[in-house]
Amino acid sequence: MAAMEFSPVMPALRYRDADTAIRFLVQGLGFKQHARYDGPNGVVAHAELTRGTGMVLLGTDAGDGKALDGVELERGPAATYLVVEADAEVDALYASAMQAGATSVSAPKNQDYGGRGATVRDPAGNYWSIGSYKPSSAK
Repeated sequence: MAAMEFSPVMPALRYRDADTAIRFLVQGLGFKQHARYDGPNGVVAHAELTRGTGMVLLGTDAGDGKALDGVELERGPAATYLVVEADAEVDALYASAMQAGATSVSAPKNQDYGGRGATVRDPAGNYWSIGSYKPSSAK
């Protein structure tokens, strides 16, 4: 069986509670857990979650301004755009994200530039925009 091809661009996110983040992304936005590696004390050192050919990397913030591998990284929320196939999927993912603990930033609506979109904030403060607009289809 051939290895699956993934996008060469993968967001890497740090969470104080990576277990909660994984549950949110799986239940709320339809990701699948591809891999998980625990570090000291059973916390998630590194996890890989997939959706289609996209992948998000995440891990637990050690709480001292460093990731578990000792690299200094600034804190702050990330913003990620999740492209879906159909307008109805925007509404469905928005609803499941809200049920999984998201906060609404922008409810689903048709966009002036095409497609339908919504934005939620996950329990850790990261922004997830969900949209049927595909940038490659822009004129």
